Amino acid sequence: MKGLKGKNVLVTGASSGIGQAIAIRLAAEGCNIAINYRKSPDAAEDTEEMAMQKACGDVENCGVKSLLVQGDVSKEEDIISMVNTVVERFGSLDILVNNAGIQTECPSHEIETADFDRVLAVNLRGAYLCARETINHLLSHNRSGIIINISSVHEIIPRPMYVSYSISKGGMENMTKTLALEYANRGIRVNAVAPGATVTPINEAWTNDPEKKAIVESHIPMGRAGTSEEMAAAVAFLASDEAAYITGQTLFVDGGLTLYADFREAWSA
Repeated sequence: MKGLKGKNVLVTGASSGIGQAIAIRLAAEGCNIAINYRKSPDAAEDTEEMAMQKACGDVENCGVKSLLVQGDVSKEEDIISMVNTVVERFGSLDILVNNAGIQTECPSHEIETADFDRVLAVNLRGAYLCARETINHLLSHNRSGIIINISSVHEIIPRPMYVSYSISKGGMENMTKTLALEYANRGIRVNAVAPGATVTPINEAWTNDPEKKAIVESHIPMGRAGTSEEMAAAVAFLASDEAAYITGQTLFVDGGLTLYADFREAWSA
């Protein structure tokens, strides 16, 4: 897509799932990719290998660079170090993709405070701190830039048993809009992609069970779950110059899940 070649990108939580697909897609678009991981260097190396293969094929020194960056996005010191490392190695940071995320299943009245705090620390506080450090870099060098937050349909759809996750994604929606409004006149665009039901490792509880998968897909107007590659395509669009006039928006990539699917057939007056 237009305007991506040569851009320097940091993708958090890029060792698997949607984050991995985003890193691979942006490398294929010619971006230099910093792959963040928390505890699995082998998985991060797999992402790097697939990304570089997609970007370069059998060509050595094709111009696309990659970097593995370890860091826990729930820790402020890790985030500061991570952004500084990317800037030192690549020379700048143009695009941040806040993808790292976790979830905990528990009745809302039973969730432990530490578990609640952990989800918010990764999904919302961590995303904000990554954005803060990226914005500081961009402003200090008078550069334009792009931040893309990976949210969820649950930023607007309540999700019982996952109250901390729902709160984190609801907060991410407002964070996206607030940062977009605050920094639009500085050339910094901030948007979000909100995946619906997607086949990723975080959803293995239903993706690996045919009966559960069929139940999930029965609620989706398009009749199927999405893929990580489809989410990555949405990110590539929002990161490109094709989306140069778009900021403060959440793009729902959900097969129609947020269209109130229960109203496909009239059942109320």
